[in-house]
This record gives sequence, structure tokens and C-alpha cells, in this order.
Amino acid sequence: MSLITASRMCARILGTKNSPCVLIAARQASSSVNLKDVLSNLIPKEQARIKNFKQQHGKTVIGQITVDMVYGGMRGMKGLVYETSGLDPDEGTRFLWIQTFWFLVTGEVPTQEQVSWIFKEWAKRAALPSHVVTMLDNFPTNLHPMSQFSAAITALNRESGFARAYAEGVNRSKYWEMIYEDSMDLIAKLPCVTAKIYRNLYHEGSSIGAINSNLDWSHNFTNMLGYTDAQFTELKRLYLTIHSDHEGGNVSAHTSYLVGSALSDPYLSFSAVMNGLAGPLHGLTNQEVLSWLRLRDYIWNTLNSGRVVPGYDHAVLRKTDPRYTCQREFALKHLPNDPMFKLVAQFYKIVPYVLLYRVKLLWKEALGDRRVDRVLRLAWQTRASEES
Repeated sequence: MSLITASRMCARILGTKNSPCVLIAARQASSSVNLKDVLSNLIPKEQARIKNFKQQHGKTVIGQITVDMVYGGMRGMKGLVYETSGLDPDEGTRFLWIQTFWFLVTGEVPTQEQVSWIFKEWAKRAALPSHVVTMLDNFPTNLHPMSQFSAAITALNRESGFARAYAEGVNRSKYWEMIYEDSMDLIAKLPCVTAKIYRNLYHEGSSIGAINSNLDWSHNFTNMLGYTDAQFTELKRLYLTIHSDHEGGNVSAHTSYLVGSALSDPYLSFSAVMNGLAGPLHGLTNQEVLSWLRLRDYIWNTLNSGRVVPGYDHAVLRKTDPRYTCQREFALKHLPNDPMFKLVAQFYKIVPYVLLYRVKLLWKEALGDRRVDRVLRLAWQTRASEES
């Protein structure tokens, strides 16, 4: 089987089409269509491989640790083992496109029969327990969706087979089986939780409908959201695929390692992951950028209409007005959550960059792109130093 064919085959798990692939070594798929059976054969081999590797290289020095690394949140420190995608500081995420779920957990390229089995297995496990549905229906509408999402996942912990088995004293060698069951249940239920929150907030609590076991995970998700447009479904497939794996050291991925290391079940671990993802320096940026874009468009409309942006066309001042700086520092200390101050603070960040870009458009023909870029780079550096 060629790698491109393998890429397309495995991508069908999320319903993606013709995903580009990276040349990586892949085992041919096991004959069983049941993922748990496949893992039963693979896990002992992997455990033996890791044990042998540690015996041979356990004392090997990987690298040096600097003070900056310790104070900088382990930035640049080689401190985790993961075998999925990689995050390069210059190139961004290096996706291993065919490592979506089956390939991710087995290292094997799935057959079409195995892909179909996954669809049907998730469909069987998707139903939400009534206590979770009741909880979601009773949340206030102004509670952030991520808070609702995390709370619902935590509440699913009542269904954890691992937590029950551990309390009953199950042998450690069987842990992975319970983790597998919980993880499969969780993955199956996540679209239902998300769709329920969305319907409650934007569609007056209408039903998410039933799961269709003949459709892929992404297609079922868009149906539950209430969208039937084929292009939207394809976009959602793309979005879910490129966000399904993002190396192992970011806040959310690292959180899963940390919480899971305490033998917290997958529900508790994943809810902690979502709490990390909800932060403005992590996943919340997806929401914040929409507000930023709306403000940027408003600023451009003001400039294009021949008007000036209030406070940014002073006849004399060429740097931030010190009167504003004093008031800003006071507000940061005493009124950091005031809605009006937060709006002004957004303008303080956005407007200068819009104005600098407008200067580039006006002067690039006279001075040339390179010269204008040098001037703007200096201006941006000056602006950044002012902000810090």
C-alpha cells in the first residue's frame, strides 16, 4: 500500500479527503477490526521495546537545562516523550497527516473495515447520560461554553470504568484496558456535549438529533450542530483534522500527562486539559482573534472614509501621550476588568499596527517595499518596547 493511499485510508476516520502525507514509517494494519484486540497484541511489544531502550540508554544525557528554561516554563527543554506531530519554532506544526486516531494509537495504517468499525463503535458509545444533559440544560446562558464543556466532561467521570476498577483493586497490568474503554467513550461523547452546548446557546435548546453510524465522526458532528451544507462539513473535517494533534509539550497536552500521571481517569484528565485550553495564551486566542478582526475592520472603515481614529491624529505628539500612559497604568492596577477600559486597551494594541500598515501602502511606491519595511520594522520595535 502506498503512503498516499494509506493517508487517504486513515484520513477517512475523520472523514477527510486526500490529505497530504509525510513520509514516515508505518506498519501494515493488523487483521482484526477491533481496536482493543489490536492494542492487546501491540502493547506488550511496546512495553518490551521501551524497557529495552531504557536499559540501553537510561543514563544517556539528552541536553542541558538553563536558568531561562526553568523560569520560562520549560521552553526549549527536552522533557517529554511523544511520537506524534512536532512543533518547529520557524516552520510551525509539522503534521503527520495520517496519524489520526487509529494510526496515532497503533502505528498501523487502518483498512477500510477497521475505519468502518471505528465509526460504528463511536456511534454505539455516543449517548449522553441524563444527569449530564440536565446539568447542561440548567447552566446560565452567560456561562462560557468552555466552562460548560469542562464541567460536563468532569461530570462524565461518574461513568468511568477505570475509576471503578481501580477502586476494586484491578491488577495494574489491566489499567490500559479500562483507560481504553473510558477514552473511547469520551471521544464518542465529545461531539454530543459540544453540540448540546451550542444548541442551548444559539438554537433555544433544540435537539441535537440521533447519531448515524454510517457517517464519519465529523459529519455526525456538523449534523448535530444543525448544519447540512456539504462545504461546511468538509471545512469541519479539515478543522478537526489539523487540530487533532499538536505535539506534546503545550499547555493542554502537558496537562494531560501531568493529571494522568496521578492515575486520574480520562474524564478528569481531559477536563483539566480543557481548562488549560481555555486560557487566553492558549485556545482562547481563537475567540479573541474574532474580536480583534472586528475592531480592525472598524478602524479601516474609519480611515477609508476620510476620518481619523480619535486619539491617534495628534497635531504634535508622535509617541503615546504620557497622560494616557498614566491613566492606563492606573486602570491596569485598579480597573483591569472594566469593559470600557478593556475596549480602549484593545484599540491601544490594534490601531498603531493598522496605521503603520496604511503608511506602508501609501509610501511603498515612492520608497520601495524594502525601505518601507525597514522603517516599519524599526517602528514596530519601538512600539513593542513601549508596550513592554
